[in-house]
Amino acid sequence: MKKATGRNAGRDPGSGEEIKEDSRELTGIRSRLWIKGCRVEKYCISDYNRCRLDFNGFPGVTTGTPDPGATWRQQDLNPVSLTMHEGKFDIRWLFAIVVGVFLVLSGCDGQLTQNDLEALQSRGELVLITRNNSACYYEGPHGPAGFEHDLAKAFADQLGVTLRIRIIEEEADMIAALRSGVGDIIAAGIPFGGQTASLLSLGPGYLEVEQLVVGRRGGPDISSEKALEAYTLWMTGSSARIEFLESLRRTLPGVSWKILNEYSAEDLLQMVWNRSLPLTLVDSNIMSMNHHYYPELTVLLSLGSPRQLKWAADPRNRQLRQAINGWFDRQSTRQTIKGLVNHYYSHLESFDYVDLARYRRRIKSRLPKYRAYFEAAAGKYDLDWRLLASLAYQESHWNPRAESYTGVRGIMMLTRETAAAMGVEDRVDVESAIFAGARYLGRLHRQVGETVPEPDRTLMALAAYNIGFGHLQDARILAGRLGKPENSWHGVRSVLPLLQQKKYYRTLAHRYARGNEAVIYVDRIRTYHKMLQPALDAMAPDVAGESESILFPGL
Repeated sequence: MKKATGRNAGRDPGSGEEIKEDSRELTGIRSRLWIKGCRVEKYCISDYNRCRLDFNGFPGVTTGTPDPGATWRQQDLNPVSLTMHEGKFDIRWLFAIVVGVFLVLSGCDGQLTQNDLEALQSRGELVLITRNNSACYYEGPHGPAGFEHDLAKAFADQLGVTLRIRIIEEEADMIAALRSGVGDIIAAGIPFGGQTASLLSLGPGYLEVEQLVVGRRGGPDISSEKALEAYTLWMTGSSARIEFLESLRRTLPGVSWKILNEYSAEDLLQMVWNRSLPLTLVDSNIMSMNHHYYPELTVLLSLGSPRQLKWAADPRNRQLRQAINGWFDRQSTRQTIKGLVNHYYSHLESFDYVDLARYRRRIKSRLPKYRAYFEAAAGKYDLDWRLLASLAYQESHWNPRAESYTGVRGIMMLTRETAAAMGVEDRVDVESAIFAGARYLGRLHRQVGETVPEPDRTLMALAAYNIGFGHLQDARILAGRLGKPENSWHGVRSVLPLLQQKKYYRTLAHRYARGNEAVIYVDRIRTYHKMLQPALDAMAPDVAGESESILFPGL
């Protein structure tokens, strides 16, 4: 008998015996079985053809991490099977494995090993792997925010655990972290390519995204995929993007791209905006969240078919996968997703390039004259001064002499009745008008009440500033009648346009109202509010920092 050669020759760690074979090099594969809390070592000595030992009948059986020095393949990580090669091997090894497994099953005390979901709940936290950007996760003025964060937080709440965030920017690093057990799910606002998806267990789709070619107005004119051959696409790394571009290159060999992993997709949008890059390729959710910051950007082309965002889990965590699938299948979860889409994206849909470009210019030319008044009034009535300034821009474009055909006047466009109630005699007086508008908004905020959480309470107060508190209350009553959440801006926003329809308003106390106008009004204020601080930072980074009086998160 010859000693086995190669890296797997040596001694069985359990018995100390030398591993020998008649004439050919051996391949040794070693793994651990964890059953009922007991460990069984198995050592397979084999080569050539593959065979599979199927443990589907034993849901408590999982494979542990293979020894670093062993010869291992990806499929060996399957949670319900152990793979080895079949060739010249001693049948006694197989007999020993089978006997060992059943001895452990019958001989260990207690229940089968705790499943992965129970283990997660026992440690009391769900670890979310995600990115730090406007579409996924960021630190808002009063805590964590972002579409993916809020969705994962709702799932964690349902499991009865806390949510912990693990920021990982690169897709490959995310998958490695998930597979090594340092995270439970990936929700990073990106679709996965086919090869990458094969390493993961993907949940149901919940948000459609597209791959968008983005340029700046006056830049490259791209109207077809063929035109891309004349330019380089700059982008961040993404398996889905790369797979599509590689397939596109088979028919259009001139298509080229550069990956800039040291930058985020939001960085690339800014670089296109300031003309450092001609084009970038980004996901539509990132573009939607940032377009209002850079109104000169334009979507030139959509590549491929829309894809669904999906959470990713380790395929070995079967119970967690089942919990995810079951949670997404609930009606309450679909309502949560609808509400989050409404909160984070709906107010961005009415994009007006001309209006937003003008707004950016007026932040520089008009706002400095009135900023001190906004800050003082907001401080007195416990408001965010940027929100107050955004409301004033929606009302008058910061024009102290603005006047509408209905008779409202001034920078805050006060009615005579409101001005009188707030003690203002001259609605054109800027300081008086701003303080009166802040006082009125604060009163509406109190009237909405503490039963409505933030930021919904503030959004309802803004709607009431436009449509009147009585009509807002009508909308809340109607929302309740129609089975929609009356203490949620999402629910109220969805029914405000119905105040214009006779079959609805005739049953309400304050009758007809232009509810659709109130929806647009609030949406635009939210957009202006989002744009304001970045514009101030760009003007004077050393003095335009965060205010200490931010009150309402998530607007």
